[in-house]
Amino acid sequence: MSSPARRVFADALALPGDERVRLVRELSDSLLGESAVVGEQWPEEITRRLEAVERGEVELVPWEVVRERLRARRPSR
Repeated sequence: MSSPARRVFADALALPGDERVRLVRELSDSLLGESAVVGEQWPEEITRRLEAVERGEVELVPWEVVRERLRARRPSR
């Protein structure tokens, strides 16, 4: 991370929680451009996924297993 980015990050951490959330959304939207609408659809998608979990329709995978799978896929250096 560049020095200016570190300063911005430090300043952002000093903000109250609600302002940090808004900042994250604004930054995310700036990266998504016109597809920022996707960000607006996340609450609905999260609800849909949670309901699927509660109905037992999906298999949950422990983080440790996911992490190992990701490490295995990463090219060696």
